[in-house]
Amino acid sequence: MSTTVPGAPSPASGSPATRRANEPITGTASGDETSAGLRAGHVLVACDKFKGTLSAHEVATCIADGLRAVTPGVSVVAVPVADGGDGTLIAVEEAGFDVVPVTVDGPTGDAVVTHYATHDGVAVVELADACGLVRLPGSRLAPLDASSRGVGQVLAAALSAGYRDIVLAVGGSASSDGGTGMMSALGAVLRDRDGRELPPGGGALTDLETLDLSALHPALADARVVLASDVDNPLLGAHGAVAVYGPQKGAADATAFRLEEGLRQWAQVVSAVTGQDHAERPGAGAAGGVGFAALALLGARMQPGIELLLDLVGFDEKLRGAWLVVTGEGSLDEQTLQGKTPAGVARAARAAGVRVVAVCGRSELAADRARVAGIDQVFALTDLEPDPELCMAHAGPLLTSLAGDVARACLRGTGASGSQEQSRCLRIILPRQARHGLDRPSVRR
Repeated sequence: MSTTVPGAPSPASGSPATRRANEPITGTASGDETSAGLRAGHVLVACDKFKGTLSAHEVATCIADGLRAVTPGVSVVAVPVADGGDGTLIAVEEAGFDVVPVTVDGPTGDAVVTHYATHDGVAVVELADACGLVRLPGSRLAPLDASSRGVGQVLAAALSAGYRDIVLAVGGSASSDGGTGMMSALGAVLRDRDGRELPPGGGALTDLETLDLSALHPALADARVVLASDVDNPLLGAHGAVAVYGPQKGAADATAFRLEEGLRQWAQVVSAVTGQDHAERPGAGAAGGVGFAALALLGARMQPGIELLLDLVGFDEKLRGAWLVVTGEGSLDEQTLQGKTPAGVARAARAAGVRVVAVCGRSELAADRARVAGIDQVFALTDLEPDPELCMAHAGPLLTSLAGDVARACLRGTGASGSQEQSRCLRIILPRQARHGLDRPSVRR
């Protein structure tokens, strides 16, 4: 099965002075850009969110503002991106996809309003916004009871609306139910040895005895599902869904053991029904085993989330003519190299011969490892403010200041006219009161 990803639509863009909150951040360089010391072309900003502090759009806004504060003539084009987790829908919506609202079950059964995004016959479904960690009531973890049913309900809605090319973005899940909730929403029936339907959640899977697929949504027969994920873990074992991702969902000790045993039972039952063992396939451990269900029962084809998202938002078109790409996310570390947004953006940009730098909240990635990923230089908020709490509290203005450093390092030569003046253009000073939580940082221009 394969899905043909359409070219991104062309949304209207506005100038920085007039853009709406959800409009792309674009600008056209002035005619004297070259004489001002800048190279021809534009800067492409392609960043993921800074989790817990700034959305991808806010990150792009701060970077654009910081670049322009130091180099007013620079042309900045921004494209918010994601790697298949939360923020995927926002990224494709900003690329011009249409939105279809759906009310579904959240991870613990409470009704939530989510949506899927469509363009040119393709529907993009995001697990995180339907039943992910961000949808847990009061952020209370529920490792045994959380279910993937909500994302199955969104899939069913898209199928019923006539969509057959589906992108399933599965990062940010709250459950470890092996995708049983998703499959139940699509018509599968799971029963225990007494013939009773299993309750939601991975905690019930140790009682699983039979799986009935006879009532699956009829449109699945013609559907082409692409599993968008940055995870290549198997379902079970030391590198599986529970061992690696269970702790962030509240699974430890006896709870983790129970979930692992439940997923093992689920894999055995699926193998008996399909005649194939999919538990060891790369990506089966994605989203608490939703990847396993998609691969084994929906016939999904897996593709790295960032690669797919770059296609969906028209990254290559926006890259054309750029001479610098600024990418980043909240934290850079070794996991960044395993398919996260900055690595994917850098790979695509470097393939086109465009220089790449990264911005982040903090970096644990050695300079040589960053260069292996195609990132020439890393700029971190902790370079400006080492206190993590202050970094998070003042992430916006700090990032704007950091972008000024990017401009000084990358957009102007040290001998450029007025560079000393520009170097003082934007610096954040955290006064003593701010360091004690009594004031906000001030911006000195």
